[in-house]
Amino acid sequence: MSEQQPAHAPMRKKNKIRLIIILAALVLAHLVFFAYPVFRICYWLQFSSLASLVIGLPLTLSQILSRWIMRVFKTKVTRTLRYLADFFMGISPVLLISVLCAESLIFFEFIEPNHAAVCSVIFSFSVGFFGIYKASFPIVKRVHLDSSMTKTNLRFVQISDVHIGSRSRKFLVKVIQQIRLLKPEFLAITGDFIDSSGIDANELISLKQLDCPIYLVIGNHERYEDLDQIIERLKSLGVIILRSSCCFPREDLQIIGIDDKDDPLQVEKELATLDIDQNIFSLLMYHRPMGFESAEKAGINLMISGHTHNGQIFPFNLIVRGVFRYLAGLYRGKTGSLYVSQGTGTWGPTMRIGSASEITLFDIQKV
Repeated sequence: MSEQQPAHAPMRKKNKIRLIIILAALVLAHLVFFAYPVFRICYWLQFSSLASLVIGLPLTLSQILSRWIMRVFKTKVTRTLRYLADFFMGISPVLLISVLCAESLIFFEFIEPNHAAVCSVIFSFSVGFFGIYKASFPIVKRVHLDSSMTKTNLRFVQISDVHIGSRSRKFLVKVIQQIRLLKPEFLAITGDFIDSSGIDANELISLKQLDCPIYLVIGNHERYEDLDQIIERLKSLGVIILRSSCCFPREDLQIIGIDDKDDPLQVEKELATLDIDQNIFSLLMYHRPMGFESAEKAGINLMISGHTHNGQIFPFNLIVRGVFRYLAGLYRGKTGSLYVSQGTGTWGPTMRIGSASEITLFDIQKV
């Protein structure tokens, strides 16, 4: 009689296969996006094998090396190295596309290899610096809606995916200054406000400059870090954190906040536990743009989300579009609306190519 396998053996095998697939995908991505364009440019410039390795190997492994170094040593030098590694990661898709275009031009003898190499580098770096500029200065997106559920007009601001930790205190100060000029009734922060552990309250002190209530829901990055400490720091600054709960800032408005979770049914499950007043305007804050249909069924008038970054850097927005049905902007349903912010900050490269950092101003007119 053959021995029976333990019940958990098939699961272990599946996890092992999944891990191998992920590792293979990461290796392939590094070869395609990092190694190929760099070593090809070195070849076109007729660098020696040693020089090509000295230049190409650190760049190919830059993400692995910089993340490992940052975990062990947290200094200004290592932060600079991480910033440079992220910059290279940000321009890598542009560099890859420019090198592929150059390949065809060289093949048909329209351009010399060394000129193609120089043009590819200049073009990619120019796009990268423009992307840094776009990521550094959020635009104000204005959204106008009509509602019969409010007794007076409603004006509020949404920010999302600020990513303090990846982004600096100075960036937050700039964002808060912009919000103050808009004079909202309240500020809604739809998750991923913080993406690093140990962020001191002093890093967030500019929140105190706002003379309006601040409401926040938990995103996935807060969950990945020191969540309890993050909540304590934000509460000490007067931030109201909505965790599967609701509040009533005025008699004709209900704000509902739900924690982010890796569950496509999270909105449906949590709304079923809450008492939603169908006679006033209901605003749902949830980090991911998922569960809009369930929100409509529950009587939500407006759902606001973030998370997608609108892909942040081309061509990743094409990939993100395949994952999320609602990518960015305003979507109208039969009885309610969903707005997906492109994000105020950035994660990884401080760069925006094919997307924009935004602060969203909602003007809801009473009809």
